[in-house]
Amino acid sequence: MTHAPIPVPVPPPVQAAPGRVLRSPVGLSYAVTALLGVVIVVDLLIVAASFTMRSFLSGVVTGAGDFDEDEARRADYAMAGSSVLYVVALLAAGTLFVIWFHRVRQNAEVFAPGTQRRTPGWAIGAWFIPFAHLWIPRGIAADVLRASGTDPHGGGSAGRGLLNAWWGAWVWAVLFDRYASRTYDKAQDADAIHHAAGLVMTGAVFDMVAAVLAVLFVRRLTAMQHAKAVAGRVVPQA
Repeated sequence: MTHAPIPVPVPPPVQAAPGRVLRSPVGLSYAVTALLGVVIVVDLLIVAASFTMRSFLSGVVTGAGDFDEDEARRADYAMAGSSVLYVVALLAAGTLFVIWFHRVRQNAEVFAPGTQRRTPGWAIGAWFIPFAHLWIPRGIAADVLRASGTDPHGGGSAGRGLLNAWWGAWVWAVLFDRYASRTYDKAQDADAIHHAAGLVMTGAVFDMVAAVLAVLFVRRLTAMQHAKAVAGRVVPQA
């Protein structure tokens, strides 16, 4: 005697918010990843420039070498040039990241209407609010992660650990970089510049870690939204 297979319950498709459509974040994620890669390369240049500055000043500080104005000028140009390149790369990467972030936030409104605590505009504006930009975007990202998962109304969401790791690394890198930059700008004598260059080099390493985690987060969230859209778990609201 044969028995009919027990039907597996399938969750009902998510009702999309009226007037909103899904827009693929895949292309933007590629661009963001590429520009974050440029940021990492520039961070490596900063590490090299800082190491050169410290190597030059080590002999001056210990008295083992003479002060060479040409070498000092080259080391200073390397520090200044790498800083300018970093600002340019960061502005480019940051701009595209915010555009991508707004895109995935809008998609979250389609995937799970009513689960987002802030409007899509906050996905852009929150980054420009002093101090608040250190925590508001993280909350938005957590909401988007939840909406992009298989069970947006459940208790947890995939990728939360990666989000926390990236956010913690990014906040620490931002704060440490500000401290290192101010210390370097205020340094006057060889010993102070030698110490400050070490801080700048360390800050660049922290920034690389944050950039790598940002790439992983962008790829994870983009993959989650792409998979959910391809699976067809969204239907228009009647």
